[in-house]
Parts: sequence; structure tokens; C-alpha cells
Amino acid sequence: MNEALLLRTATFAANAHRFQRRKDSDATPYINHPLGVADLIANVGGVQDLVVLQAALLHDTVEDTETSIDDIRLEFGEDVANIVAEVTDDKSLTKLERKRQQIEHAMQASKQAKLVKLADKLYNLKDIQKSIPSSWTVERAQAYFGWSQEVINQLRGTNEPLERELEKVLGGVITHNGHQIPCLPPGYQPGDWEKNTPSH
Repeated sequence: MNEALLLRTATFAANAHRFQRRKDSDATPYINHPLGVADLIANVGGVQDLVVLQAALLHDTVEDTETSIDDIRLEFGEDVANIVAEVTDDKSLTKLERKRQQIEHAMQASKQAKLVKLADKLYNLKDIQKSIPSSWTVERAQAYFGWSQEVINQLRGTNEPLERELEKVLGGVITHNGHQIPCLPPGYQPGDWEKNTPSH
């Protein structure tokens, strides 16, 4: 693996996200997330594909910063740019529509993009288990788990170790104000996530 190129990619992502914070109660630096996603792909999923790890590091740069797909293509090449494009939501759509599209399009994604999606979901779900974003209700957090499960269901067969970890998380609990709450509410049905997800 080209460690120097991977470090350059991480530095590019860190610079792109330098002013951003996560929504957790500690407002941790945003760069922790793409680094964590790449780490999960490599050390849980057992994937050493440099292009996938680069895309993991860059997966939110176009969606959440001023970076463009052309910037990614110029810096890191067509293969990385294509994966980043696959996992980037269209911000011109409402939040609900973007989430619906993730479910609808997940199965058609390339295997490389599916790996990034699985690790992204795993990182986010584990984060929410530990600390619900301060502006969220428990119901909204459970809706996020329900929606994530529907996306993950379209990615089955991509990477067994990542999928096993996701199953553990989905069957687990959210810790909130000293209470433990099921990640998925009893009797959850596909589409229920829309009831507690803001439209914008």
C-alpha cells in the first residue's frame, strides 16, 4: 500500500473539514469520523484496497465542504472520485428524499462504494449509541437506526465482518440520560423511520 498517498489523502480531508464538528455532546472534531470509517474498513472489514480507504477518508468532503468532485479527481484520480460521487447525497433534495434515495440506490452501488456505506453506517450508529446528538429526541435516534437498517439490508453480502458488527449494533441499546433504550423500537416496520425524521 502507498502509505504516503494515504497520508496525503488524510491531510486533504482534515483540511477540508477543519472548521467542522460532530453533532455528539462533546462536539468532537469532524475529521474523527472519516478517519474512523477508513479504520473500520481496514481493521474490521479487512480491506486493504488503497482506493477504497482514500474514498472513505474523503467520503463527506463533497457533501459537507466546499470541495468538488473535480477537486477530488484532480488530486486523487478518477477511481477515488467515482466512489466519492457514489456516496455523496444530492443536497438540492429534502432530507427525507435524500434518505429515500439512499435506500433505493444502495443495491446498485459498486462494491467499493458499498464498503464505504457500511463502515459509515457502523461508525455513525456506534456514535449515536453512546451519545444522541443534543438536538435529537430518542425517537429521532431510533428512526435513524431504522432507516440505517433499511440501507444496510440493500448492502448485504458485501463484507461479512462489517455486517456482523452492524447486526450487533442494531440489536443493541442506546444509552441516554442513564437509561438503556432499544436501538430499534419493538414492532419496527420498514418506512417507520419517516415518522420521526425531519423533512429538511
